[in-house]
Amino acid sequence: MNEERYVAAIEISSSKIIASVGKMHADGRLDIIATEQERGVESVRYGIIQNLEETSMRITRVLDRLQLKPAIAPRVISSVFVGLSGRSLRSIRTEVELSLPDDTEINDPILKQMHDQAMNTAIDSSLEVVDAIPRVYYVGKSETRSPKGAVGNHIRAVFDLIVCRPELRRNLTRTLDDKIGISVCGFVVTALSTAQVILTSEQKRLGCMLLDMGAETTTVSIYKDGGLRYFATLPLGGRNITRDITSLNVLEERAEEIKITMGNAVARDTASTLNMNGIRMADVSHLIVARSEEIVANIIEQLKYAGMKDKDLPAGIVCIGGGMRLNGMIELLERQIDLPVRKGMLPNYIRIDDLKATSAEVLQVASVLYSGAVDTDIQCLETPGAQDLPVTGEGNETEDNGEQEYQRPAKRKKSGGGMWGKFHKRISEIFSGEGEDDSDLLE
Repeated sequence: MNEERYVAAIEISSSKIIASVGKMHADGRLDIIATEQERGVESVRYGIIQNLEETSMRITRVLDRLQLKPAIAPRVISSVFVGLSGRSLRSIRTEVELSLPDDTEINDPILKQMHDQAMNTAIDSSLEVVDAIPRVYYVGKSETRSPKGAVGNHIRAVFDLIVCRPELRRNLTRTLDDKIGISVCGFVVTALSTAQVILTSEQKRLGCMLLDMGAETTTVSIYKDGGLRYFATLPLGGRNITRDITSLNVLEERAEEIKITMGNAVARDTASTLNMNGIRMADVSHLIVARSEEIVANIIEQLKYAGMKDKDLPAGIVCIGGGMRLNGMIELLERQIDLPVRKGMLPNYIRIDDLKATSAEVLQVASVLYSGAVDTDIQCLETPGAQDLPVTGEGNETEDNGEQEYQRPAKRKKSGGGMWGKFHKRISEIFSGEGEDDSDLLE
């Protein structure tokens, strides 16, 4: 890496579309200089794009706003790294072996041959292999995780194949490349990239779980002895809790707000007697607690599927994702499992310069951005010539050549009023369905 590069990434999930542009430095630091997002994406379900046209329009709006930011303009985003996440993503264990001439030194071409062989492993026809992660190698009878340079006449390796349904990648490519004209310069498995960025080598060696709870899915990645041991995506997330609350005859947007502002995953010692606009808080609490306990039980069950026990993960559980921001969710997890639980954070070498973006919001897309950039020398932004620059005025004029101008989004009005003076009125609005649109509270 010889110079600074501008790189871009996009993460498309069931709750939001978020795109970021970063400046990658020669020393490995990454500055997130601009971020834009749209929340509440009904055209994406469990991570898979269902409606290409609607999703492409949303992505276009996000990218147009992003390119208008002073830190980027007049550069143009020509390609992006794309985060890969969804219900069908999981790992499958497989083994690969090669017989070699006597006293062969293991080198990169041999290791690449094994990786390629693992990638071509025959699996269920409804799935495709996204990546092959080596778990351990055996050169002769010796176990090693760094086989390069070892000498032997036989090598065997255990790989974790990362697999998913083909439409997961196919629909992303059709939306970004075909409809929008943005090149996909690489797919990055979001769960693996966040582990690369958030988890330390010590945590991976000791044994730990990385837990990413989103709107409709929860990803569980387990590491031990320095490498991936288990990876699965559960079809459960924060939106399951929200939809349970809608059974009390409230719209999903209001149910989400009730969950965020007043919900708690841990049952209270004394049931609430509060009744707001015909909705009993005791009923809300019962729904949230019951679903939260179900999600946590399924998370803990993954240890058994991985063939491991609590004691195998002394580094504990690291939690990320919007679903984990529900009050009491981390406490509930701590009560159900005898392990330390903490929130994941971006490391110091990834800095957020966009003051409107928070670390929790950009954590996944920043990880995708860093993982893609550090493994390649790709430049995702181009500087157009003077004749190619878009019009950025406030009017609706367009260039004579018919090119569409970038429109600056209208500024939102700030809501007024004191907190205490409007507290009771606001709570009443939450339960009655009146007041402002709060769809941006969705995870």
